[in-house]
Amino acid sequence: MNKIVISRTDSIGDVMLTLPMCAWLKNKYPDAQLVFLGSGYTKAIVACFSVIDEFVDWKEIEAMPTAQRADIFKEWQADAIIHVFPNKEIASLAKKAKIGMRIGTSHRSFHLLTCNHRLNFTRKNSAFHEAQLNFELLKPFGLKEMPSLEELTGMLNAFHIPAIELPSEIENIISESSKSIILHPKSQGSAVEWPTEKYMALATILSDQGFTVFFTGTESEGSQFRQAIPTNKNIIDTTGQLSLPELIVLISKVKNLVACSTGPLHIAGFAGIRAIGLFSPRKPIHPGRWSPLGTNVRTLVFDENCETCKKKKACDCISSISVEKVLAEIIS
Repeated sequence: MNKIVISRTDSIGDVMLTLPMCAWLKNKYPDAQLVFLGSGYTKAIVACFSVIDEFVDWKEIEAMPTAQRADIFKEWQADAIIHVFPNKEIASLAKKAKIGMRIGTSHRSFHLLTCNHRLNFTRKNSAFHEAQLNFELLKPFGLKEMPSLEELTGMLNAFHIPAIELPSEIENIISESSKSIILHPKSQGSAVEWPTEKYMALATILSDQGFTVFFTGTESEGSQFRQAIPTNKNIIDTTGQLSLPELIVLISKVKNLVACSTGPLHIAGFAGIRAIGLFSPRKPIHPGRWSPLGTNVRTLVFDENCETCKKKKACDCISSISVEKVLAEIIS
């Protein structure tokens, strides 16, 4: 293997749970070039993972004329492409480029015509973690056994924090605080969320106990809750102010992060800080499938045996997780 393309063009959390399989490939083929085909906004995440040799922005290719897109895939001269996140056009372009190994799930009809290695496994009802399920796609490379979560966590040593500086006012606040925490209330609709008012109540209690509390999120997310942030010198609103590399650095410098199942929670797990995830127990969005990887991860649900969640019906039992329960995880 001289060049392997890993295609995952969705969100930050999904991309991060794909990185361990990249570490496995690099270990098996140390001289192979690993190319990550993803969405541009995840580039900063992939850049932190040292085993990836090149990042290619699918959005840039998608904006090109059709003939030019095919030429890009041919120019790679890749030996294999792994369709971790199925995409019909990418699969078609890989076949046109005559990439030798074209690997994907058998559960996508378009893979019947575009992939020559089709793995039959299900994600939705599986008991395995999302990062483990990605390894199903490595069987054509000789994978014999599914790695354990402990083994996957051991692969995170390839993750490195960007060598950049935070804005001086934020850096000064962190350097003066011995207790710091990030609260990240939103998920851009990717998860069931804990109520905003509970984040605000938690922030007030933490600031009274001497914590420095940072609220993070995009500008659009911040506009949804910014007016509710308590006025307190120990509570800082950074929403819409940080680039993704800066957010990664900020996360690495605090002690705790609280969020639902979203990208920053996974960054916290990789960075080794205490990552406290608030989840619904409903399959397939439960923590057994989507908890962050890392050595300092805590996950909370209100009721593991919630009857509504067991029936896989929409449920907001996550709202019943108490502020006190989350606080106990932070100060334990």
